Amino acid sequence: MTSINRQPVVAVLGAGSWATAVASIVARNSPTVMWARSAEVTAEINERSRNGRYTGEWPLPPALRATSCVEEALAAADVVVAGIPSKVFRDVLGDAAAFVRPGVPIISLVKGLERGTDRRMTQIVSEMLPGHPAGVLAGPNIAQEIVEGYAAAATLAMPEPDCADQLAALFRTSRYRVYSSTDVVGVELCGALKNVYAIAAGMADGAGAGYNTKAMVITRSLREMASLGSALGGELATFSGLAGNGDLIVTCTSPRSRNRRLGEALGRGMTIEDALATLTQVAEGAGAVGVVKRLAERVGVDAPLVREVDAVVNHGATVADAYRGLLREIPGHETRGSGW
Repeated sequence: MTSINRQPVVAVLGAGSWATAVASIVARNSPTVMWARSAEVTAEINERSRNGRYTGEWPLPPALRATSCVEEALAAADVVVAGIPSKVFRDVLGDAAAFVRPGVPIISLVKGLERGTDRRMTQIVSEMLPGHPAGVLAGPNIAQEIVEGYAAAATLAMPEPDCADQLAALFRTSRYRVYSSTDVVGVELCGALKNVYAIAAGMADGAGAGYNTKAMVITRSLREMASLGSALGGELATFSGLAGNGDLIVTCTSPRSRNRRLGEALGRGMTIEDALATLTQVAEGAGAVGVVKRLAERVGVDAPLVREVDAVVNHGATVADAYRGLLREIPGHETRGSGW
């Protein structure tokens, strides 16, 4: 990232809850423009400093601007933040590619994986926008709490430490702490994997399994996530940090967590179709779990929690089936063993 002798201009692609939350932070530090497909959303942001569909009536910074034109959003951008669902990430990036200036860093907010290719979002950036530094921002961040000003923290990972340090400053406020990292693979995998495990924790809630069971699920989820994530190229320490353990805890426990709510609906006996219909936003874990299962098989990591969530989400198994399957696993050594 080349140095800029002025406040960098930031373009945020997407206007969902997390993209809006991040845009509301960055707009306090630098000129920021959001891109949204909906002209109604852009008008509401520009005229009322609100994004009612995703962040309710909570006020956004008056300096935050929005547009429905990709070219307008990107024309002057020094940094691009991509907060769009994984299933349309490639398409939107393809539309944006012609308007992104050379060398501009691309930061993903997406906590998912691409179905069909099994790729992480930064891999898609590198494929479609070669020469652009690609990184990720992740942590225990419930979007609405960020917008409402609650204290929180996250990790920004970029390939080069100087770039990570410079960009982290864009996101820092008195209530939002951002740490830097160069473990792009690990931080990105944390975001995708924890959503799968949040579905498992939600299934325990919906089935009325009790706090002991839920604590067991969360603890073993962290173990499985670290084993799988490190086998896929992430640094082991990352999985005990903000993007890993921190995000796992909040996603498994918060009533505002979409993936936990999806699991809860499944635990109450809903089909996956009906459970997804109860959500107003994307639950990335539902799309990621099949990809994660394939990745685990590819690197030879036993991942029983992933396997059982996949059976419920993609193959018609019930939550009772999933927990019976897990309990049939013979426990081994807690810290040196594998599996459940």
